[in-house]
Amino acid sequence: MKKLLFILSLAALVGIASPVDAAPRGKAKARAEVLKRNQGYYKDVFMDGGIFLTSRTTLPAADFLGLQWEFFIAGRKKKELTKVDTLLQIKTFCGCEEDTNGKLLYPDGAPRYRMIYVNGGRAGSHGRSMTPEGKAQMRRYVAAGGGYVGTCAGAYIASSGSGKKLRFAKEYYGMWPYCVYGTRLSKSKTDMSVERKSPLLRYFDFGGDKRVNDVFHNGGCYTKDEDFKAIPGVIEPLTRYIFTNTKKVKIDGQISAWAYKKDKQTGRVVSCGSHPEGVKEGERLEYMASMMLYAMDGNPAPKVKGELKAGEVREMNKRTEDKNPDYTRIGDKQYHHFELQVPKKCQRAIVTLEGYEGENNFDLVLCAKRGELAFTDNAQKSGDNGTNKQLTIEKPKAGKWYVSVHCKTTVETKVGKYGTEYSGRTDVLNGVPYKISVKYE
Repeated sequence: MKKLLFILSLAALVGIASPVDAAPRGKAKARAEVLKRNQGYYKDVFMDGGIFLTSRTTLPAADFLGLQWEFFIAGRKKKELTKVDTLLQIKTFCGCEEDTNGKLLYPDGAPRYRMIYVNGGRAGSHGRSMTPEGKAQMRRYVAAGGGYVGTCAGAYIASSGSGKKLRFAKEYYGMWPYCVYGTRLSKSKTDMSVERKSPLLRYFDFGGDKRVNDVFHNGGCYTKDEDFKAIPGVIEPLTRYIFTNTKKVKIDGQISAWAYKKDKQTGRVVSCGSHPEGVKEGERLEYMASMMLYAMDGNPAPKVKGELKAGEVREMNKRTEDKNPDYTRIGDKQYHHFELQVPKKCQRAIVTLEGYEGENNFDLVLCAKRGELAFTDNAQKSGDNGTNKQLTIEKPKAGKWYVSVHCKTTVETKVGKYGTEYSGRTDVLNGVPYKISVKYE
């Protein structure tokens, strides 16, 4: 016994972790791995509290994780709505003259945020208010790799329909390619059991009992195991309802949260039938945070625009409406990635960046790295200011290199009546054109 106490004391002195301590540290590492993959996005999260959704102005899980996030809110009740609500929602999601692609997407169609969170409320009514183009933009966002988390109404609207007879609804987004089932349980609480192999356990252990208690529920939904069989892609049950105190509502053991990712290039959709989003502490906060982390963990790797060839000038001047993403302008805080094939016995590779007359008052950065994608924190880079510049790589090793262009110029923000408002360099929203070329000596 004395020997055991001595060993434990020595471990405490030198900082040796017990298995109990090691597990949380492993989960902290998993969280950190997801959070650090935020390069090339404007911000981490956009929250939709639009027409007929809860006008939420806080997102505790985003703050808990240290995420950068923005939001849009509008009147939830019909009597509260004005034409301004509709116009601003269309401007936010569908675009306008100063931002033809809307806030969710970059000019080339890449996701501008790592994920979107959609609040509870009235799913069908919100879907109709989004207009066909707004719904299409949401689908484009996920198809391009953006993550999605929806709770209650946000889970309904992500699906293809709902109801006792599984009505397929044109007002829904259809990103979960099947229907959901209504619980008929309102203004109550349920417990959640976390699946034994749930990916949410990568980030938190939920007290060690794989259970989250007292999650608010108000008319939310669920899905069934048998519905997973005929759907292509990766589908994962995350948690199940624990609710046995009534004979009328039979949801005990049904899937309360699930994840769907169609393929490697699309974003991950995470749906939850209940409401953990407003909780500021404890396991319910961790529950919401883990779903957000898992959605962002599904963001695909950045795409390479193409190869830069010696003597050829690549003009990146197309606009969104041209539908030519490999030659489209760059957005704020975005990266464009290119490949180089450096020849043998090369003394130097010189990459040149040049802006267009009248549109060269932006700050672009050139980066280069051998064998992996180049970012400002892991690669040789040029100066930060201005558009016109060169990056010289002395005596580069032969083989594949990556060059990137990073746009540092971005908008200024403040919170107004309808959520996050932009000012300052809003001209960056439609993208910055540039020319890029390489030569070898």
